[in-house]
Amino acid sequence: MPHRLYDAEGNVTKDRPWIFRTYAGHSSAAASNALYRKNLAAGQTGLSVAFDLPTQTGYSSDHPLALPEVGKVGVPINTIDDMHQLFEGIPLAEMNTSMTINATAMWLLALYIGVARERGEDVRKLQGTTQNDIIKEYLARGTYIFPPEASLRLIAEMYEYCLDNLPKWNASNICSYHLQEAGATPVQELAFALANAIGVLDTIRERRVVPADRFPEIVGRISFFVNSGIRFIEEMCKMRAFVELWDEITRERYGVQDPKQRLFRYGVQVNSLGLTEQQPENNAWRILIEALGVTLSRKARCRALQLPAWNEALSLPRPWDQQWSLRLQQILAYETDLLEYPDLFDGSVVIESKVEELKREAREEIARIEAMGGIRAAVESGYLKSQLVRSMSERVSKINSGELVIVGVNRWTDGLPSPLTTGEDGGIFRVDEAETRRTLESLAAVKAKRDQAQVAAALAALEAAAREGRNMMEPSIACALARVTTGEWADTLRRVFGEYRPPTGVEGQRLFVDSDRVADVRRRAEEFVRRTGHRPRIVVGKPGLDGHSNGAEVIAVAARHCGFDVVYSGIRLTPEEIVQSAIEEAADVIGLSILSGSHLDLTRQVIDGLRAAGAGDAIPVIVGGIIPKDDHEALRALGARQIFTPADFDLADVMSRIMDVVEEQAGVRAR
Repeated sequence: MPHRLYDAEGNVTKDRPWIFRTYAGHSSAAASNALYRKNLAAGQTGLSVAFDLPTQTGYSSDHPLALPEVGKVGVPINTIDDMHQLFEGIPLAEMNTSMTINATAMWLLALYIGVARERGEDVRKLQGTTQNDIIKEYLARGTYIFPPEASLRLIAEMYEYCLDNLPKWNASNICSYHLQEAGATPVQELAFALANAIGVLDTIRERRVVPADRFPEIVGRISFFVNSGIRFIEEMCKMRAFVELWDEITRERYGVQDPKQRLFRYGVQVNSLGLTEQQPENNAWRILIEALGVTLSRKARCRALQLPAWNEALSLPRPWDQQWSLRLQQILAYETDLLEYPDLFDGSVVIESKVEELKREAREEIARIEAMGGIRAAVESGYLKSQLVRSMSERVSKINSGELVIVGVNRWTDGLPSPLTTGEDGGIFRVDEAETRRTLESLAAVKAKRDQAQVAAALAALEAAAREGRNMMEPSIACALARVTTGEWADTLRRVFGEYRPPTGVEGQRLFVDSDRVADVRRRAEEFVRRTGHRPRIVVGKPGLDGHSNGAEVIAVAARHCGFDVVYSGIRLTPEEIVQSAIEEAADVIGLSILSGSHLDLTRQVIDGLRAAGAGDAIPVIVGGIIPKDDHEALRALGARQIFTPADFDLADVMSRIMDVVEEQAGVRAR
């Protein structure tokens, strides 16, 4: 937000640019450090760190669950030595660092502080954000570990610690971004995020650790991370509604008097949900339009922006792809006159009417959540998750019916091959397996040389603090300095708090698609029942540590809608658990959903597990996810019977192809 719009003479002041970020991290700490330094040299003004799934879910890289995922969607961080390497040559006290980390946020902040201490940097000057929004993890992203009560305690303790020790640090970041990615409407994004922020602040206030006269400082450190979709007028109105509602909540609910502490401070990544595998060059224009929704309105302009790359429906972006996205921001901020004027929309009847409509509906939804007992109760009851699954099902239904037009997907589908994908690498980033080996070797070396007695003492102190209700930040920092690993830190807290599995939100949902092709799949399902004596049964499995569950949930809903019995147990299952479920449930097909790039390893483990269990090839396996075409043949060689990617948006066609596999396996043809 701008500090002021006019100078002493009444002249309009130029707004300062937002922080330019790209979301980055891959392969290893050394490789990621090289990328960061190149991006900073290219004009990036802040860092946004992507961590790999083992780091996010509290496993060291050498854990069996972690091995297929090391370095695939972010940087692996096992110990403080990895953190030193990640930020080598980057002064922490001069950098604004955003870390996309949630369940293990306290640990990663402890490592960051540990690096600063060992370097001799002033810890109080550290500025940035740990995402640390566990609520959206239960609803959308899936990298949770601990139950809600323990998770909220970890967040509260970080705020309490940072108040005096890291006064410029945002201990958490309320993330509506992931809610929109999971299908949230603008009203749901507003209401769920604001109810989430209320839940965090109420938790901190009820703990009575922070003196009442300093509580407004806590309110002033709340920041948000939002999404901006393709409907940029509606998105811009949503942002104005966010600003006004947050000012209202902080003033009326928490009695904050200082306007600066009531500011809605937010960063953005624009929408990735709408990026397409088909005609991927169109994504560049989508990203530009989505950026306008959070930059056009000066009163609701973002203070940090990171843009996805054109090829993120295909794979992780390459360095050139990230540079292209960064250049878009720089052109918008420095070549145009966008920053030179006051708010362009003040006084617009159309804008004011839409903002008031969004605010009214968001207040009503927040009131419903409050009536349930607040955000934690709404999560534990499954209400919020079911609402998101319903919204996503409605969106997918509209795409399938053509009511929601996606250029190149369900309209104007004929196009010339994209020159962006014709290079030697096909426009796709691939992780260097040698970097994974180096990560594992580095971890083994740290374990071999560290003081084991110091490690044991640090972990014991952490466990004692957790059990006794004392703040866990300093014990975590002590663990970091002792070279404790990510898995050891998380396992210690798992013993105290346990692990959590939230509701899937799939029960009771339906698709809003009733075409002739859907009717044909239903007819075939009924014929299958008549011929075999049971409904076609699909086990929808999410193996590995990836928590992006939208695709799995939509397939589960679609399969039930088409007459299948569906077994879906949620995310982060081991291949062994999926195999056991398929055998116990007498499944006719297993559908694997994998978006982390680990499709070859995880598919192999499931198929090998079926054979080891004596099921042989009796239960066919199909695979869906972000799967490069170059990997399709390898998956088929492993035994995958069908492969689906984001290009397969037509659910009637998907279910028909799944039914083909089921009928062929059973020797039953309904046609």
